[in-house]
Order: sequence, then structure tokens, then C-alpha cells
Amino acid sequence: MACENAVLSANQNDVEPCLIGQAAYEAATPTPTTDESTSSGLFSTVASRRHQAIKGKGLNDDFREIIGARGALREVLALVRTVAPTNSTTLIEGETGTGKELVARAIHEHSTRIDRPFVKVNCAAIPLGLLESELFGHERGAFTGAVTRKVGRFEAANQGTLFLDEVGDIPPELQPKLLRVLQDGEFERLGSTQTQRANVRLIAATNKDLAKLVAQNQFRSDLYYRLNVFPIPIPPLRHRSGDIPLLVTHFVGIYSERMNKQIAWIPREAMEALIRHSWPGNVRELQNFIERSVILTSGNVLRPPLDSLKPAAETESLRAITLEDAEREHICKTLEQTRWVIAGHKGAAERLGIKRSTLYFRMQRLGISRSDREPIPA
Repeated sequence: MACENAVLSANQNDVEPCLIGQAAYEAATPTPTTDESTSSGLFSTVASRRHQAIKGKGLNDDFREIIGARGALREVLALVRTVAPTNSTTLIEGETGTGKELVARAIHEHSTRIDRPFVKVNCAAIPLGLLESELFGHERGAFTGAVTRKVGRFEAANQGTLFLDEVGDIPPELQPKLLRVLQDGEFERLGSTQTQRANVRLIAATNKDLAKLVAQNQFRSDLYYRLNVFPIPIPPLRHRSGDIPLLVTHFVGIYSERMNKQIAWIPREAMEALIRHSWPGNVRELQNFIERSVILTSGNVLRPPLDSLKPAAETESLRAITLEDAEREHICKTLEQTRWVIAGHKGAAERLGIKRSTLYFRMQRLGISRSDREPIPA
């Protein structure tokens, strides 16, 4: 790969070699003095498997798509090695774009089911009316449009592994059926009374706080405990910036090869800017940014469009929040303004323009209580 052979430019102070090894980069770049110096490795989200290339670098030789070398990554991979040989349900927790599917695949590929199917379902991408059919299948005539029998993902993953991504988006009415198949391995296709059985190892992933959803009565507690047998937390990219050089060079190598370009250098100031950025979209955002950078580069020196990176504070302020989060924050601010007086003249309910009983119901649904807020001086 072009990055492996650094070529000196006319002005050696302007550029930094595109370094593959962590030690080589650290020799030219100051090591952070914060906790990020022990941050974890990064997860490549690129679809192609580059086992030989990665193995040649001596990084995570037995994990084909995972890039990184720092402490927290070793901890994650140690958890993978520990749980993989078992049949236990695993819950992978982390923000969007952190590489949860790669960890799920690594568990499957280090398990006794490696030669069996690895079936994945994105629960957030399938409409409610179709998710049950996707998971459990249906019989012909079970509903309008069901012209043939369909095998569900649980049946397709029999003797193998089923990966349920974004499991926190499974609607409440479907959760009891999922709990049953996890406990007993039994289910019925839609439109059938015949019980089916499936021997499936389940790996679930979520970018939500399931414990918080349980407290808000939006997720069944028994299903949560059944999923949370062996949790594996994946830290966000902003907490593991020490390994960004490894991932940057990995993506530069991939896209320069794919676009038939010879990019051998990364400017020092560019790499430092990439390390400083918060990357709210995590590895997926970094990958897309590097692809765009390679497209824009005409020579052998990477020229990333750093002006398009928003400052961390600005990015944080623009980060999307849910309507539920906005409602919770608005109610809490109103309660604090009224010193938690709910009823009566100028109470919180009146200010919000709703009935007192309605406000109590919403507070309960959103998990709002005075004990969770800072004390308000008299």
C-alpha cells in the first residue's frame, strides 16, 4: 500500500508520513496527557475484509476487521474472547457508528457456530407491521399480501447466530414474543398455531440506555434482564482519540487503492485536527470524511477539507435530540421555575397549559422526580 512507503516532500515540516504503526506515529506526535492516552482502539466499518493486510501490521491478528491497539480495545476483545465460546446472550452497547456489528461478527467468528449462519436484523429499519413477520415468519394468507409462506430470521439463523441491531426500537407489543423465544426457543409464525423451535445464539446491540427505558416503562424489565446477560460497552470515538491515526491510515489506504491514487503523506496539522475533532458520528463519520478527503486529493499528500469540520462545541449544540428529551427538559425547567409547585395559580400545570393529572402522568412516563434534580434554594 502506498502509505507504507513514506516519501519526503520538498518541505519536510509541512507533512507527516502516512504511518501504519502506532509507535512510528507516536515518535512524531506528542502523546496526549489526558485519559485519552489509554483510550481504546477503533473499529473499521468498511465492508471488505482485509485480513492479510491487517495481519501484516501485527494488530489484532485474529480479529479481521478491528483496527486499533490501545488498552480499552484490548479489554473489549478480551470480553469477546471470553463470551464467544459460550451460547450466552450478549448485549453490545454503544453510540451509532462505533462498530457494534463488527463486534457481533467477531463473537460469531470465535464461537463454535462459526460455520453456521450469521443473520442480522436492524429492528429500527423495519416498520412495526412487518417486524414480527421478519423475525418469526408468516403463513400464506396470514395478512394481505402474504401470498406465500415466509421463513423468519429466527428460523434462518437456526444453529447459528442472530444479531438484533437497535434492539431498543422493538415495540412493546412484540417484546413478549421475543422474550418467549429467548427463554424457551419457541415461537409461532404469523397465521399459524404450530409451534416452531430454533436453536439460536442471540447477540443484541443498542445505542439507547435500556435501563432508562425500563424505568420509563418503555421496555420490559424481564426482556432487558434476559438480553443483558453479558454486556459489552463500546466507547465513542471522542473517548479514544489516541488510535485515530491508525484508523485514518487504514481508511486512506483503502480509498486510495480503490480510487487508484498514490497517497503517501498526511500533513501533521491535518492529523492533529482529526485527533482533536469530537466525531459525533463516530467511526462511520470519520470513514466518510476520509473517503471525501481522498476524492479531493490530487497529489500524493492527503488534503482533507478541515474547514468542513465543525468545532466540538458547535457540533454538540447541533446534535439532534428526541421529542421525548425535549419534552422532559421543558417540563423540568418549568417545574424549577415554579419551585416544583404543580397545581394552582401560576403552578407548572397552568404554565404548561395542561391539566394537573396530565402533568403527573407525563412526569411518571418520563421518569421525572424532584430527587433527580439539583436542590432549589428557598
